Amino acid sequence: MSLLAANSPAERAETLILLTSRLTELIAQETALFEARRPLETKTFQDEKSKLATIYRREIAAVKQEPDRLEAAPDHIKQELKTVTTAFTQALEANGRAVDALRILTEGVVRAVADEAARLKDQDAGYGPGYGRTPGSAPAIAVNQRA
Repeated sequence: MSLLAANSPAERAETLILLTSRLTELIAQETALFEARRPLETKTFQDEKSKLATIYRREIAAVKQEPDRLEAAPDHIKQELKTVTTAFTQALEANGRAVDALRILTEGVVRAVADEAARLKDQDAGYGPGYGRTPGSAPAIAVNQRA
């Protein structure tokens, strides 16, 4: 993936505004799905998000190397770029919190399943000699995408 195709700093800034705005929308959509505990639904736009994020990262790195890529853009366009960048940063922070919450939830479910498996493993299945589970055998556990 290459840098943004632009003929002037103003055009580059406007294109970067569009790119940043779209990335912000996708991240907000992803965050909402994470908060609704429906992370699998994010698959529908992960490719687009990944491609746009790569272009964004490369363009920002290029601007840091060559500030004149945006320097001559009109002030009102630069201000709009700052505004959308602030919204993007806030969306990323909210997304990070949602990812952390989902991770904690998932770890809790996995821990609960493991604890239950250990409890069942230690539990005798019968009432007399030879009716317990054999040492080392554990009940089968299936974890699907909802877990």
